[in-house]
Amino acid sequence: MNASPPSTYSSATATATAADRADRSGGAPLPPPRFAFDAVTWKEILNLLLNLPMAIVGFVYVVTTLSVGAGLSVTVIGLPLLSVSLIGCRMLGAVERARARALLGVQIEEPRPLRPGTFGFLPWLWVTLKDPVAWRHALYLAIRLPWGIVTFVVTLTSLFVAWPVLPFLSRGMSAVDRALVRGLLQPSDELEQRIAELESDRGVVVDTAAADLRRIERDLHDGAQARLVALAMDLGLAREKLLEDPEAAARMVDEAHGEVKIALQELRDLARGIHPAILTDRGLDAALSAVAARCTVPVTVTVDLPARPAEAIEGIAYFTVSELLQNVSKHSGAGHASVDVWRDADRLMAQVRDDGRGGADVAAGSGLAGLAERLDSVDGLFVVASPPGGPTVVTAELPWRNRDFRRP
Repeated sequence: MNASPPSTYSSATATATAADRADRSGGAPLPPPRFAFDAVTWKEILNLLLNLPMAIVGFVYVVTTLSVGAGLSVTVIGLPLLSVSLIGCRMLGAVERARARALLGVQIEEPRPLRPGTFGFLPWLWVTLKDPVAWRHALYLAIRLPWGIVTFVVTLTSLFVAWPVLPFLSRGMSAVDRALVRGLLQPSDELEQRIAELESDRGVVVDTAAADLRRIERDLHDGAQARLVALAMDLGLAREKLLEDPEAAARMVDEAHGEVKIALQELRDLARGIHPAILTDRGLDAALSAVAARCTVPVTVTVDLPARPAEAIEGIAYFTVSELLQNVSKHSGAGHASVDVWRDADRLMAQVRDDGRGGADVAAGSGLAGLAERLDSVDGLFVVASPPGGPTVVTAELPWRNRDFRRP
């Protein structure tokens, strides 16, 4: 298996990456300004006229509340008042982001909310006072007044004096507004954005773990446990008949022996669903080969890894491929499938292909959506290329982390 991803994956991933870049940059680029007034220009003009009243409100709020809070900081009420003022700066910043989204087309993430590590007044006070998001919002509100005056005056006078060039003036001044919003009102850096993403992903991980626990409990209760209870009852009846009807007791013991075998198989299947022993002992190559052997479609498995990845990453890759092969067996109508696993720089790649009917869609709310969420929770990527009529190519990309051999 070559270290470079197949062409189908490359094109799909390139499309997804381009879409991600467009989302992060704030959407599609704006059309160039023209002498004619279009919807974009009118929105920009409205935003520029609103700059002055919004700037006055923000400037008065910041100067008044922060000055009073800082001046009274030596008293009991000073620091709490300053904290409340900073929370208000966050709220005004949220209003400004909404205005930028509606009138300037700036799509930026909301900063992560304040979350003190412990409960209590003092932790809340400390977290609020050192909140960099609130202080950036306060700076934004403080410096907006001079710019708001300029944009309001230029725009208002241009409506009656420089009408033909107003679209070009509004585009230039709106570009400054967009830069100020992106610079001071969006999450400050990649670390803060990453924290917000991880907080969202943590919820997915918790929900997935809870669903897995419920599945294990249900399988134990409805499967192996019920079978073992019935087995105990059968053995009790066989013991009662042992003296009066040995032949019937022997038949019941034989039936109980068969039930024991089935119960053991169910327990093995359940254990395999939690974490298969073959994966722990021999790695992805042997574990995926075992999964492929149980598939109703002939499967070719190729694993080309220089070493074993971290246990968590290895487990996610295994269960992802296992579920994809189950989908191939149940839904694809394929005559053949293949599994390829390789390492590409700092990523673990796993690709499942089949020559079935195609039409698989993550957006349809199937199990593919759950796989996509699970990979996204660990900074992975899930790409499905499945045109009607096939073939279907599903690629899972996971971050590569080395296995820690120091642990026993």
